[in-house]
Amino acid sequence: MNIIETALRRLANTMRLYGEAYLRYSSLAKIDSEEAIENVDRAFEAVLEAFHTLYDVSGDIVEYFEHADTSLLIALRNALHHRNHLLFRSLLSELWLSGDPERWLGAKFLLAGHTTLAGNRAMMTHHVRLADLYARLDPNGGSPYRDTFLKGERAVSRFRLLEDGLALRAIRERAQLERYPTDQVYLDIVPILISAVARAFIALEAAGVSFVGFDASAYKSTFTSELRVDLQSVEFSMLSMSNLRISLGPKIGIRQMSASLDLSLALPLKADK
Repeated sequence: MNIIETALRRLANTMRLYGEAYLRYSSLAKIDSEEAIENVDRAFEAVLEAFHTLYDVSGDIVEYFEHADTSLLIALRNALHHRNHLLFRSLLSELWLSGDPERWLGAKFLLAGHTTLAGNRAMMTHHVRLADLYARLDPNGGSPYRDTFLKGERAVSRFRLLEDGLALRAIRERAQLERYPTDQVYLDIVPILISAVARAFIALEAAGVSFVGFDASAYKSTFTSELRVDLQSVEFSMLSMSNLRISLGPKIGIRQMSASLDLSLALPLKADK
């Protein structure tokens, strides 16, 4: 039990550090945008690593592979951990650190993110390209970067769980309907992270695991009784890379530089079971 408590404490600590890096982003980006982006990205990856550590020691308590949110976080961590590809660069990194931003002049990005049961979005965001998830996890996609850890029907079952459980197919259909290029469609991972952490915390609390340390104690009530994400409800926003947007540079975050789309268009997004 002490091992699980230590892993839980580490996860809570990395979540706080990620939040702090995210809150410092705008002020730091005005001085050193590369450092600001790298700090946020590395802090997010540290959260994924800590979540994987918790999975390693509590897999007999939490059914990580039975749910889309927890399963995706583990798959994403593994992909980032092994890094034999260029998948899953954050949108901030793609826009500002992966070549001349001018190449995106006139481009429009579709940003998708799950909402809470109350219909709200998370305060923080971390967008990755939706096509990268398919390239890595779709066993029938033919990508050279496909995850080969699971094979055959097990790989197919995991991908079906993710597509259905996270409404990924509905997001792709929306993007195709509005004719967005596949490299300009992004998914916010933060709401999925919130859902996964809440699921793990609730199961661990029920098993009698103690939340030791300030960070773990502070997050306990939030994730066990307050936060609930609706993984079948998706809200869209659009990011347009105009001359003004590019001239402003990375000091303005993704949330501040994107505009919400008509929510009525998202009504068909409740995934069919």
